[in-house]
Amino acid sequence: MPEHILVAVAWPYANGPRHIGHVAGFGVPSDIFARYHRLKGNYVLMVSGTDEHGTPITIAAEKEGVTPRQVADRYSQVIGDDLYNLGLSYDTFTRTTTLNHYHVTQDIFKTLYEKGYITRQETLGAFSATTGRTLPDRYIEGTCPLCGYHEARGDQCDNCGHQLDPIDLVNPRSKIDGQPPVFRETEHFFLDLPAFADRLSKWIAKQDHWRPNVRSFSLNFIKELKPRAITRDLEWGVPIPLPEYEQRDDKRIYVWFDAVIGYLSASIEWANNRGTPDAWRDWWQNRQARHFYFMGKDNIVFHTVIWPAQLMGVFSDGHYAGSAIGAFAEIPLQLPHNVVSSEFLTMEGKKFSSSRGVVIYVNDFLSRYDPDPLRYFLTIAGPENQDTDFTWAEFVRRNNDELVATWGNLVNRTLTNVYKNFGVVPTPGELTPADSALIATIDAGFTTCGELLEGARFKAALTETMRLAALVNSYLSDQEPWKVLKQDRERGATIWYVALRCVASLRILFTPFLPFSCQRLHTYLGYDGYLAGPLKFTEHNEANGMSHRVLTGDYTTWIGRWAIPDLPVGQQLREPQPLFKKLDERVVAEELARMEA
Repeated sequence: MPEHILVAVAWPYANGPRHIGHVAGFGVPSDIFARYHRLKGNYVLMVSGTDEHGTPITIAAEKEGVTPRQVADRYSQVIGDDLYNLGLSYDTFTRTTTLNHYHVTQDIFKTLYEKGYITRQETLGAFSATTGRTLPDRYIEGTCPLCGYHEARGDQCDNCGHQLDPIDLVNPRSKIDGQPPVFRETEHFFLDLPAFADRLSKWIAKQDHWRPNVRSFSLNFIKELKPRAITRDLEWGVPIPLPEYEQRDDKRIYVWFDAVIGYLSASIEWANNRGTPDAWRDWWQNRQARHFYFMGKDNIVFHTVIWPAQLMGVFSDGHYAGSAIGAFAEIPLQLPHNVVSSEFLTMEGKKFSSSRGVVIYVNDFLSRYDPDPLRYFLTIAGPENQDTDFTWAEFVRRNNDELVATWGNLVNRTLTNVYKNFGVVPTPGELTPADSALIATIDAGFTTCGELLEGARFKAALTETMRLAALVNSYLSDQEPWKVLKQDRERGATIWYVALRCVASLRILFTPFLPFSCQRLHTYLGYDGYLAGPLKFTEHNEANGMSHRVLTGDYTTWIGRWAIPDLPVGQQLREPQPLFKKLDERVVAEELARMEA
């Protein structure tokens, strides 16, 4: 029976274009997972959008001399284009500046406030000494008072893992201008995280299927939970939905509280855009649905502690103070089933940094190279379980020696020979034990690779699929059908049929990883329709006269299935072209020179 699978993808900040380190964490892994489950026939809802509130946006606006909205508009467009070009198959990729998102965020705030889980406190707020603007915790760094680490952030120390406040740091300084922040008294609203400590601890302890680093980090974080401020002294963000703040522009709900709510608000927007306003409930209020969250390791606690605490608090007693969810509000929303966190990707041995020029932007990369080789590299050599390094030399090597030489070579030699000699899927004679064994081995990949994908083990799944492709290459080298065909046409046709049959299956197995080239292969094999695509943008008008663009797709049109395909004898083939381009070794020097320019 089909499952309901929510693929909740971390929201990229709209303060600049995204680099390949970003999409290595939140982008490519989530799309592989979503495509696999769609091919399986499951009901997938993949949601996210650009995160457009908070200080990073206002800082970018100040630097450019424009408004925060103008910055968000521009980079939402750039990021959406990048994700489209990379083939990320969102059901809804939207924005946090929509009226719908404001409505849902404010309803959740009011509900938690009325239940006593949000309280007011006077606290020392950190402000920039040069601009007077509030400084978010992550824009303040200093020495950790517990372990002495010199680059601890204002919210936690990445070295020892302890939760911190900016005032705790020794010699705190702004990461923007290097000046010490100014601390002054201000009223803020705090989420009472300690009230959920026991429930969170028991819940996380049961999640044996989580990646070990995610589970252990979250359990350690809970040991030192403190109330956390969810507002900031900003004029840019979701307004506080209390009467005394209706006419005030000096304080807003802070970005880390509202961004995670975006998973729910985007699901509601998706349902409304389809004209089926209650459809989101099939994922969020269905106890059998499974929710998978994708992000980099610096976002773990927001998805394993803070967002679950918000969900537990909002629906703790059935009372819900708002109308965004409406009827059936008493039914609890699903907690995360799995939090798929990736480690960090570095570049040529250095941490990605746009300000220091250590960066490869997605749009820049895709202006010179096809998307599938990037998707391949980020999966086979990416930061799934440990920090890894992107180098141009390794990218070229893996493209040429693996993608081109193994899978690309198999497709090219098989389709070129069969198209030239037969033009159609040839009629096989009696299969030998070796023929049958190869077909059975390849077909078993739907189980072995499927199990790895179910467990979010993407590198292992792609490695296994490449191993299967190599087996078919070895079979062809052993059988030499180009020679056999000259002496025994029936046997030659049989060998080529076996190879073609295996290629047809591998086309499906590779689709979650390499959707663009697999669609072309799908066409070369004589199939019509979309194996797994395409994507599209739609425009949606709001009640305030604004409009916004949504990345989406009609995935019901996909004809691909995660199953052994039918390859009818006599099916007309189309003239094939190479799936991938071999890169010249000079690319390495050219790209390194471009980085230094």
